[in-house]
Amino acid sequence: MFHFKIPQKVININGIKIGGNPGENPPVLIGTIFYHGHRIVVNERKGEFNKEEAEKLIKIVEELSDKTKLPTAIDVVCAEPKAAIKYLDFIASVTKMPILVNTPSIESMKEAFNFIKSSGLSSRVIYNSLTARSKNEEYIILQEAGVKHAIALLYTDRILDVNARLNALESIVKKTGYYGIENILVDTFVIDIPSLSVAMRTLFTVKSHYGYPCGCGAHNAVSVQRKAFKDKFGKNGLHAAELAANLATIVIGADFLLYGPIEASLVIFPAVYTIYTSYRYLLRMKSPLIEIT
Repeated sequence: MFHFKIPQKVININGIKIGGNPGENPPVLIGTIFYHGHRIVVNERKGEFNKEEAEKLIKIVEELSDKTKLPTAIDVVCAEPKAAIKYLDFIASVTKMPILVNTPSIESMKEAFNFIKSSGLSSRVIYNSLTARSKNEEYIILQEAGVKHAIALLYTDRILDVNARLNALESIVKKTGYYGIENILVDTFVIDIPSLSVAMRTLFTVKSHYGYPCGCGAHNAVSVQRKAFKDKFGKNGLHAAELAANLATIVIGADFLLYGPIEASLVIFPAVYTIYTSYRYLLRMKSPLIEIT
């Protein structure tokens, strides 16, 4: 079990703690809803969806969270301006979990955060995400909405370069403070199989030097090559590969996991529960920890 000597930052969002030394707080498991191609979405542009099915998916996640005592949050993709308000209004009405707001355009972002401000949701929202390339307009929108939490995505063209990711983090940190964003969660950026190990190495570096809560969308390592994996290993092999990618980050002490489509919760929660429970027993035994400096 790992222990970081530098004090670790712990963020409390709507009663859920994110961050700390491995084992101090359980990892937060985050599934994505209303993503492109999601079967429950009827009309992506208008934000029409099957409410009954959406609520069923959310209830499954909440039940799994209760069973495993693993906290959860939900990543809401607001791809279109008209859809943003409908999606967020629905999510806020059916669950109390923290909400990650994923807006791929400025237009969608404006609609989403105007609604968030007017609805008093700012304290339970995490913006997903800021990068080193984010424009000042994004920061201003968050500032005006009173949003204090954001994910810093360490995107870089130099995919296998840890230092490039750290430079991206420095760039983001300088601006978040200026615009009143008090808490950042660091997504160490996974885009393919080679980048997964680099993202995990970056996670160690960020936690050991800065203490920020860290995690990533580890499923991207496989999901961007789903067809190739399925052709090579079959459907079961594909799912095994996606699960392995997600669990790799948990094993090394990730504070949160963006595990992909919300439907994957049925597999993710029991798998993470197994690892985290084992680690908790190790901590109770007060076994020597591996110090990370």
